[in-house]
Amino acid sequence: MSPERRFIAAVIGSAHATAEEERVAGALGAAVIAGGFRLVTGGLDGVMLAASRGAREAAGYQSGDVIGVLPSYEAASANPYVDIPICTGLNHARNLIVVATADVVLVVGGWSGTLSEMALAWQIGRPVIAVQTTTGWGGRLAGAPLDERRQDVVHGPLPPEGAVALARELVRAPRVPLTGFG
Repeated sequence: MSPERRFIAAVIGSAHATAEEERVAGALGAAVIAGGFRLVTGGLDGVMLAASRGAREAAGYQSGDVIGVLPSYEAASANPYVDIPICTGLNHARNLIVVATADVVLVVGGWSGTLSEMALAWQIGRPVIAVQTTTGWGGRLAGAPLDERRQDVVHGPLPPEGAVALARELVRAPRVPLTGFG
């Protein structure tokens, strides 16, 4: 019998985060690991760094739990808490890799880059959960659908532990297969 695959949670948000967003992202990174997930981010600063640091400092952390999907070809550009840097050379196009790698996407604030990740996650059928902050697209879109393709909404906003608890439910729920692109 093969071991069960651990689910992966993406934490997305601004590289130029506010102090509140960094605090929330740090708590979220720790909650992601405590919830049994691995973490994937865009691997840089701001929300990505804070979530990665929180994950690395979590009691249940294991080497390899923190994945950073980088916009460049330089592993050295990753924040110091990334265990596995994935160098893409794709700049903003790496946003698709971040959300496609994840089983669920957790949003902390965020601006246009985060909005693109939310839209891509929505289009490929990943659950999207806004995590409680007062800024950015995560909070603005919480409770609303992004379009008519899906029957659900951007969940939240929830505190970090509540977001991870919902993420655990959503990744285990049956999913309706996507029928088309565009």
